Amino acid sequence: MARFVPAKLSRMNEVLGYISAIVIGFTLGLIGGGGSILTVPALVYIVGISPVLSTAYSLFIVGASALVGSFSYMKKELLHYRTAIVFAIPSFVAVFATRKFIVPAIPTVVFTSGSFTLTKDLTIMVFFAVIMLLASFSMIRSKNEGTGHGAGGKLKFNYPMIMLEGIGVGVLTGLVGAGGGFLIIPALVLLARLPMKMAVGTSLLIIAAKSLIGFTGDIGNQPIDWQFLGIFTTVAMGGIILGSFVSKYFSPLKLKQGFGWFVMIMAVYILGKELLIK
Repeated sequence: MARFVPAKLSRMNEVLGYISAIVIGFTLGLIGGGGSILTVPALVYIVGISPVLSTAYSLFIVGASALVGSFSYMKKELLHYRTAIVFAIPSFVAVFATRKFIVPAIPTVVFTSGSFTLTKDLTIMVFFAVIMLLASFSMIRSKNEGTGHGAGGKLKFNYPMIMLEGIGVGVLTGLVGAGGGFLIIPALVLLARLPMKMAVGTSLLIIAAKSLIGFTGDIGNQPIDWQFLGIFTTVAMGGIILGSFVSKYFSPLKLKQGFGWFVMIMAVYILGKELLIK
């Protein structure tokens, strides 16, 4: 199989890509999320992979990393498996169908008007930047974590809304390759009334399962470089362990808000690069 990285500076691009993998994993371990929003830009702009293939790789990297991150929550019994199943089943179907059928069906040229051409790659990157902006607003506006609802009582489920949210997050994940934790966690707190820490742990498990299942929809549709993907994911996992250790010495709220500003700057950069600098 041919290598996907550019012929010139391919080794340099790969090394920089592995450094970005450490940053992605470190961010996930540091604030419990957000690192997945960096994966696609790192693969596109640093390594030189096409946006469509980058979203596929992101699903695997995010899924495997989230699975590792969920183990500590399992040990602390901060996972609610019933909620995960109710949310995840429609999400599984949505993300797999999106990667298997919707993404391949998007035409190479989506729209043309005069000298302007809206390509498939441009559509994905602009949509991804919009999602990054939404995620940044969510992180910047974060409040101190409370104890949540119903910590000691019986949980009340809004099944229809949880399932609809699962479908929506599944389609979003399939399109842009991000885990969607900034959408899942509020849904679990508001609709399933989980305590915040349990919502985070349950979210990681959902993200892991739906991302990895969604990735299977790309097998056969995309030229997967398993060697690069395996190394990149392993490096990211190492970053998670480091980030989890360091997180004990910093305020989670301040870290999340600071990272939110960083994500916003990156989103503006992507929009400027894709729409203005051509």
